[in-house]
Amino acid sequence: MTEILAPADGDARARRNVAVLVAAQALIGAQLPMIFTIGGLAGQTLAPNPCLATVPISMIVVGSMLTATPLSAAMQKWGRRTGFFIGALGGMLGAITGAVGLYENSFLLFLAGSLMTGIYMSAQGFYRFAAADTASEGFQAKAISYVMAGGLASAIVGPQLVKMTSGALAVPFLGTYLAVVGLNAVGFLLFPLVDIPRVARPHHDAPRGRTRWQLITTPRIAVAVICATVSYALMNLMMTSAPLAVVGCGFHTDDAANIVSAHVLSMYVPSFFTGFLIARFGVEKIIGTGLVILAGSATVALAGVALTNFFGALMLLGIGWNFGFIGATTMLASAHAPSERGRMQGLNDLIVFGGVTMASFASGGLMNCSGGTPQAGWHAVSMMMAPLIVLAGGALIWLAFRPADSEIIT
Repeated sequence: MTEILAPADGDARARRNVAVLVAAQALIGAQLPMIFTIGGLAGQTLAPNPCLATVPISMIVVGSMLTATPLSAAMQKWGRRTGFFIGALGGMLGAITGAVGLYENSFLLFLAGSLMTGIYMSAQGFYRFAAADTASEGFQAKAISYVMAGGLASAIVGPQLVKMTSGALAVPFLGTYLAVVGLNAVGFLLFPLVDIPRVARPHHDAPRGRTRWQLITTPRIAVAVICATVSYALMNLMMTSAPLAVVGCGFHTDDAANIVSAHVLSMYVPSFFTGFLIARFGVEKIIGTGLVILAGSATVALAGVALTNFFGALMLLGIGWNFGFIGATTMLASAHAPSERGRMQGLNDLIVFGGVTMASFASGGLMNCSGGTPQAGWHAVSMMMAPLIVLAGGALIWLAFRPADSEIIT
């Protein structure tokens, strides 16, 4: 099977695409730290039961999970640009609906807006794969890492916008959701600049590639998916509960915003060198290091509920996520053929965000309904990290002791 490709230009095209995707991650991506900072707090004011406070955040992840496969198929058929436009439109409609929910004091409308926001979250998840589409094998890990590094700006912009907008209008947090509408509008200026060729439709007698079952049962792919799912699920498990825990332990909303900002910075600052570390030490070692750092995050969280503990735990959480998730993405990107992109990348994100959805729902239940105090809830959330870290670590060790894969990816 052949691809529609422009004349050979080394990695010049890939670098241009990376620049556009970095800008998208930095500007449009600021909406996710904004919504994750205030989603639970806004939900707490609308929910009929405090145990449901984090359901709005969980609904974002549900929306992402449900749209990952169709969005991947749409990108395979019509190109990355189309998928990214759909994501920005979903984010805009989600923010508008969420704003109406806040204005009308309607929890159900607020949940509907969160579900639509998941369309944007799903589309943003494909930025990292898009970075690798036109990159050479030597530039692939760095391209993925640079695009993830674009989140550094979103970590600064997002929480600052929360501080500026959360109390700007009579209805708390309404201004924040209106700001998110504007951020999504930026996508309609950026995405026309994406230059990623579509994969040509195969002839009727051309090889179709592996089925989804054959792909997911390939050892290297299976381990990559497990490690990506665990890294992202653990990050979401703690980040969803952190603002509630911080405020519940007597600190201010601005403290919660600062902690989320430090966390998101820690997620993306390492991206400037994660690709180089993968090239130097190998992807398996970087993923393993990420899992060890995630275990350190849980340890710091269990040690106390001072601001320093919250900052330390959330910063380690961000670094561990970065190594684990970028490493797993790099491992996956090199384990399937271009003709298998639509099937494998959609399946990967379906599984990843399915795990994140379960973690998000578990986070709210553990935080608000375990032991009766914010401290007890936060400790319950932190304890839940252990079995998932053991699962991912065991899978990585199992892969390391297997003979090298004999498959040839074409």
